[in-house]
Amino acid sequence: MPCKSKLTANTGIHSPTLSGTTQVDAYRPLFLPTVLIGDGKLGGISTTISSYESLLLRGYIIDLVLLFKDTYYRNFEYLTPYFLERGIRVLSVDPPHDRLADPNEEHVEMSKYYARLTPKSVQGGMFDALAHLDQRHASRIAELETMPQRTADTIWWPFVQHGLVKSPADINVIDSASKDFFSIYNGHKSVSAPPSSVKNDTPKSLLEPQLDGSASWWTQAVGHAHPALTLAAARAAGRYGHVMFPEATHAPALRLAERLVRDGPGAGWASRAFFSDDGSTGMEVAIKMALRAYAARNPAATKGGARRKDLGVLGLKGSYHGDTIGAMDACEEGVYTCEWHDAKGYWLDPPTVSNKKGRVVVTLPPSIAGEGATEVEVGSLQEAYDVRGRLGTPLAQVYRDFVSSTLQKLKVRRGAPELAALVLEPLVMGAGGMIFVDPLFQRVLIDTVRTSEANPSQDGSWSGLPVIFDEVFVGFYRLGLPTTGPLLGVHPDISVHAKILTGGLVPLAVTLASDSIFQAFHSDSKLDALLHGHSYTAYPVGCEVANETLDIVEKMAGSGQWDDARARWGISPAVESGTTSVWSFWSPVFVEQLAKLDVVEEVTTLGTVLAFKVKDTTGGTHSYAVMLCFTERFQFQVMVRTPRRNSCSPYDCRGTNLHPQLRAVHRSVCTTER
Repeated sequence: MPCKSKLTANTGIHSPTLSGTTQVDAYRPLFLPTVLIGDGKLGGISTTISSYESLLLRGYIIDLVLLFKDTYYRNFEYLTPYFLERGIRVLSVDPPHDRLADPNEEHVEMSKYYARLTPKSVQGGMFDALAHLDQRHASRIAELETMPQRTADTIWWPFVQHGLVKSPADINVIDSASKDFFSIYNGHKSVSAPPSSVKNDTPKSLLEPQLDGSASWWTQAVGHAHPALTLAAARAAGRYGHVMFPEATHAPALRLAERLVRDGPGAGWASRAFFSDDGSTGMEVAIKMALRAYAARNPAATKGGARRKDLGVLGLKGSYHGDTIGAMDACEEGVYTCEWHDAKGYWLDPPTVSNKKGRVVVTLPPSIAGEGATEVEVGSLQEAYDVRGRLGTPLAQVYRDFVSSTLQKLKVRRGAPELAALVLEPLVMGAGGMIFVDPLFQRVLIDTVRTSEANPSQDGSWSGLPVIFDEVFVGFYRLGLPTTGPLLGVHPDISVHAKILTGGLVPLAVTLASDSIFQAFHSDSKLDALLHGHSYTAYPVGCEVANETLDIVEKMAGSGQWDDARARWGISPAVESGTTSVWSFWSPVFVEQLAKLDVVEEVTTLGTVLAFKVKDTTGGTHSYAVMLCFTERFQFQVMVRTPRRNSCSPYDCRGTNLHPQLRAVHRSVCTTER
């Protein structure tokens, strides 16, 4: 007989446990099949159905509803067909007698009651229900067991070398997810025997927890199946479902747009919010905005009344902006491009920031360093990201000279596309390999581009080239900052936001734009409109979930746990503005210890992100489980990079392949830095 959870409607599935967490949330990580005991008293129909719906909102599997045949209220007569219609078996049993005063009599009568429920014939009633539960369990296991092969026969995964999927054992079957963990079915995998020195008679569980080390492509800021987000989705679904958005509005979209434009990443510069589906489509929108704005201001970019097709972008090598065609065209040739990709632009090789053996240094690429030194020591993490203080340094002038000369060469370069936008992932290029770009270089690049126009605009609008910030990865406190603009000391003309925006529950992206960008499309003619839309533009469910996610994240950002992490990096809550001070959840002691290991070449950290490069002499990588030290309610990302391949992969959450040096640091920090 499989394990079951039993939740009772009449006593309240939302009644608190000893920890203060409600029963329905306390049991959720276990994700056990559930028997719901209904309420046969007055109001019991409503209580039972409400309990059932609360369980559904948290993903519970309800295998059976148990009801008492109260002859007065007769709730079972209504609830039985109600649940049967929803595919849930109902067991109706006679209620026990009223409690007797005499304990001995009570014992005798209750024994008789239980004997009636479980007759020696082992037929009907309770036994049928037990057989049903066994059958449901067997069906669930059979479904999980067949899923790998069925998946291999029907599904085409993204980013997967299908030739390497040799057998069903190579496929992860995710039965459920909760907080930071997946529940993985392992019955189809071969289980290696324990060492002979270890006696283990415990039966192997068919389900095991697996830490979601990549935060499900960096979306799970508040964990899987967060009840507040689920309720937000249900709230909007129940009120709106899906509605068309052109020339319309609804409260979730308007609240989110005002929040992002006025108080969020668009504060002080943005005037409009454009909704789309995900980061790739959000970048498509941003590129369309920028190219149109450039073409409208530069008549030379128009030939014979038609838009030129050879406009390109200026960006950084190693950047990634999505997998749609337009987003791919805004990146150099690389692993994410495809046969019909046509890179349209020019990409600079950026300098990077890292901790090398306890020294925080900027590493210069050959294109900038030339014959000079390739490393410049900058002191500390805070000093490296003090952009305003570094603008007067000799290195800043080196950057200015390099960018200016490069732009001048591109203007006369034959066959090069006309640059019409600057596209940047501020501070960290995530998918490109966790590249921590020197923020001073990005600031100088923006300043130089904006002053490159012979007659810059005097009305406060963009000049030189429109600047796009791709904040899909770095935004909403991923790096400990609500947005990157204040740290760089500049605002973009267009910015793109997704991932953390909806806590990974539903797809949604928002592209913010300044008024000058918006005015390039403001017209009575349809030809001038931004003809980019989706059936699910400003999807009410996504907008409501986004508002709820931002509430949660902003509350976490103001919590004591975050103050404690900042304090470890010397940032006082009294002076912390939340916009320009850099810090990390990873303690400076740990980062220093990690950086000085022989096996580690460099380490970089900001906010929730820790990236370290391993000296690779064998062609492989080592991973480690340091993230397991932390319990903050914000998902952390750890990436391991090899210098040769410049590739990255999530760490092994179980720590089975830890390099001995990494394991030692992990243990010491776990015991001393909490």
